[in-house]
Amino acid sequence: MILVTGATGNVGRHVVELLTARGEKTRVLARDPQRAAGLGATEVVQGDLTQPRTLPAALDGVDAVFLFAAPGCGPDLVAAAERAGVQRVVLLSSDSIDDEQAEQSNPIAAYHAEIERALRGSRLAWTFLRSGHMAINVLPWAAQIKAGDVVRAPYAQATSAPVHEADLAEAAVVALTEPGHEGRTYRLTGPDSLTSAEQLALIGAAIGRPLRYEEQTPEAAREQMSRFIPPFILDTLMAGSAASVGRTATVLPTVEELTGRPARSFAAWARDRAGDFAA
Repeated sequence: MILVTGATGNVGRHVVELLTARGEKTRVLARDPQRAAGLGATEVVQGDLTQPRTLPAALDGVDAVFLFAAPGCGPDLVAAAERAGVQRVVLLSSDSIDDEQAEQSNPIAAYHAEIERALRGSRLAWTFLRSGHMAINVLPWAAQIKAGDVVRAPYAQATSAPVHEADLAEAAVVALTEPGHEGRTYRLTGPDSLTSAEQLALIGAAIGRPLRYEEQTPEAAREQMSRFIPPFILDTLMAGSAASVGRTATVLPTVEELTGRPARSFAAWARDRAGDFAA
């Protein structure tokens, strides 16, 4: 039995689908079991990584865990998994972790690094999938695109190598079901370095409408985004975007090395998610 956390999210739902297609028994941990009812999992249990009392039942009889991390969940999850006899954990982690730093200055990296430390210090076989910039990070543009042909956002020339959530899921399933990945850390990216403006143009091509990127000042963007993004995350996102301007994003072959096929392009992602942007 494989326990999948974060199964109602963009990556986890693909993990469940792929495991089911392989004939694996899957159990989904969900705060709201009704939301997970249509995923096709063998079982759905109510629970929450941030509520340790729900973990023993979720982990009973489980051999492996796909862990979509919640801040602070590492020690309790590790303790419960060891008691339950879990063999391996595959963690979707963050490529923002700097292994040269004892304490991470990036708050997103910090909570992922904390969970990585808990797993490293455990008896569990672990695999870390450190994701780079996810293609789904541009979904907040959807409301503007549905309303018109202009996206107002900062740093039009910020670069990234967006990775498709389906590629992250396929890599996770390989690590969960095939030997040889224990104690390994993998960095995963998409296949192309693209600016934010180029990503928007590819979304426009996918939905058949030319779109224009209208660059906001960082101050205007910060004021707008602070209404729905916590300050510590917003600071990290803004600093990362500013630092990437004028640089080519790192592109790695890890997806192909793990899955046996090339990583999906951002253009393919835009076509897959065109319904999220079409008016």
